[in-house]
Formats: sequence, structure tokens, C-alpha cells
Amino acid sequence: MRLGMPESDFPDIRSLEIFAEMDQVHFESLMRGGYVQTFPPHVDLIAEGDPSDFLHIVMSGSIDLFASWNGRDSSLATVRPIATFILAATIRDAPYLMSARTLEKSRVALIPSQDVRAVFDVDSGFARAIVNELSQAYRRKIKAMKDLKLRTSLERLANYLLREQDRCGGAAGFDLPFGKARLASLLGMTPENLSRAFRNLQAYGVTVNGSRISITDQRDLETFAAPSPLIDDDRI
Repeated sequence: MRLGMPESDFPDIRSLEIFAEMDQVHFESLMRGGYVQTFPPHVDLIAEGDPSDFLHIVMSGSIDLFASWNGRDSSLATVRPIATFILAATIRDAPYLMSARTLEKSRVALIPSQDVRAVFDVDSGFARAIVNELSQAYRRKIKAMKDLKLRTSLERLANYLLREQDRCGGAAGFDLPFGKARLASLLGMTPENLSRAFRNLQAYGVTVNGSRISITDQRDLETFAAPSPLIDDDRI
């Protein structure tokens, strides 16, 4: 269902760093041109190669960013509320390099890319915030590349579980946010390799029951995983 941009969503959108310092008149102008749409699970929102007509903001639900080549798909990132995607294509007026689909029922705000670029040219606070956001995105991609190239598949899984545990508040038990097939794709593994890796992590205090993860030996897992803030800390 497509709606105009409800004013009740303005505070949440305004709280995002890229909108926080911009002039109020420019912010309201962007909101007037945008709208909100609710999508069911597993709906394709954008396709790589398409023109970047809109800046997307995830208001609720979650989004899978993925890419395809030669008959193969690979998940690249998960976007959770409240966050934008894919900002670089919007600013450059360039084709999307990734596709996006909903993982669950999701509310997404869409702001015309041409409006975003017009305000970027005249609002210095907005422009600085976008440069900072793109810099952070670049650093996240460098960390993801280091994770993929410097770690074994078992080390990648161990560190992913530690990051997910932290996101869930640090509890010894937590649920995976999506299926194991997608997790394998996200970690650059086959489903078979992921199953083998989970079995191998039992030696370090990890037990799996469906989507439920239990860490029974925190110190042993952390010693094996050797997490690094220069790879695993999204705040740096």
C-alpha cells in the first residue's frame, strides 16, 4: 500500500545522521516529494542495473541487498530500521550495483533521487552528512572484504555469531535473524560448508537447535574467533 509521507514518520527520518543537520525547509521539501509503501515478504524492490530513481529508507522490517552473476546470487548485506540504501547510486545518478528484496513485511520510505541531489547542491549540512555516510559505508565494505579474505570460513562464522550475540544484547542464547541458506550466502559459504562449520564450532562452545544459537563457553569462542575492532566494530 502506497501512502504519502506521514508526518508521524518525520522524527524518525530526521534522526538519521544524513538528515539531522539539514535546513528544516529543505527537509520538509524532501518529505513532501516522498511517500511510504508497505511490502510483503520476499518482494524485489530494486534490481541491479536499474536507474536509481529513489533513495530508500527502511522504516520497519528488513531488507536483503544481493547481487547476481552467471546464474548465481549472493547476499551482501542486511538493512534494518531505520536506515537508508543505496545512497551512493542516488548521489551519483548511477545504476544500482545491488538488488534489494524484503526479508519480511517492511515499510519503506522512498524519496525521489533527483530531489535528494537538488538539496545536496544547496544544503551544506546535508552534503557534509552524506559525505560522512558514504565514508562509513566505504569503511564497512573494507571490513567486509577483510573478513572474507583474511579469515577462514570457520573464523567468519564464529565472528558473525559474536557480532549477532552483541546485537541481541549479549545473551548466551539468541536466534539467527534469517535462514541458514541466506547466512551461508552472506558469509561466502555453501550451505554444506555452513553446516560443517556449525559442527566444528561445537568444540568452542556453540550449540545449534534450528535457528537457536547457544554459546556455552564464551571465552573459548572469543579466543578462537579473535575478533578485531578494525573488522568487527561497526562504530569505528
